[in-house]
Amino acid sequence: MFIEPNLRGDRRGWIEVICGSMFSGKTEELIRRLKRVKIANLKVEIFKPAIDTRYDEVKIVSHDTNSIISTPVESSQTILLLAQDVDVVGIDEAQFFDAEIGNVCEQLAMKGMRVIVAGLDMDYLGNPFGQMPGLLAKADYITKLHAICMKCGNIANVSYRKVPAEGQVLLGEKDIYEPRCRICAQLKD
Repeated sequence: MFIEPNLRGDRRGWIEVICGSMFSGKTEELIRRLKRVKIANLKVEIFKPAIDTRYDEVKIVSHDTNSIISTPVESSQTILLLAQDVDVVGIDEAQFFDAEIGNVCEQLAMKGMRVIVAGLDMDYLGNPFGQMPGLLAKADYITKLHAICMKCGNIANVSYRKVPAEGQVLLGEKDIYEPRCRICAQLKD
């Protein structure tokens, strides 16, 4: 696939990925970076998957209740349509997007935009989640965050599911998930 590059020469785009388990501060870090962009008076568009309505229909909200206005979208291609003439694009919960999210981020970066993406790198079983492996491969910068294991206090990298349920995707918060290290994630409660 050919992507028309930014030929203006005045700016270069890149992709930043913030990943980790639930409760590791991914969304908090995304919001922090996006607020700094706004302070710098750069043009920014922020997106989240329409499926994620846990805290708010429109806002991206961290577990610490910090928030920033975003546009919920059904597909990653919509991001391409809406992110016109901006400096920075923010995307939360990237693991929930379709298979084109990596290509969309690449196209935005090739147009000279800074793309900041946050998402779970692993599901509740500790397996790669959704499109995150592809995004991590395309990223210019990666920030891996860790929570604290609720069982032993070590660093946590797994979003342990506390309730029985079928399927990889089950939206929830502390009532359904808790951070655990890889050893404690194997323990049955």
